[in-house]
Amino acid sequence: MNDSLTRVAFFLQVRSEKVEEYKEHHSNVWPEMLEALSDAGWRNYSLFMREDGLLFGYFETPYSFEAALEKMASKSVNTRWQQLMAPYFVHGDHPDQMMVQLEEVFHLD
Repeated sequence: MNDSLTRVAFFLQVRSEKVEEYKEHHSNVWPEMLEALSDAGWRNYSLFMREDGLLFGYFETPYSFEAALEKMASKSVNTRWQQLMAPYFVHGDHPDQMMVQLEEVFHLD
């Protein structure tokens, strides 16, 4: 790990008919999932969603985006969580594999 953080932003699309159910799951994230995210270096992780299900996510990590995803992929709890979440998303059976990092074009330090 180094002292600098990588800021990661991404979009995903939740099925509009599943928005409320998706939000309910995220009001009760499993403690072992929270621990896995922390152990994998995910910091300041936030999710924001429009009414139509467009989901914007943000986190900071001491690793590259790819390394942060790999660290989570190695956790068995992540496999279970992704299986639970898959039906909520428009594209793909593995939501974590659908995350594409947005380019940071400005940051006010």
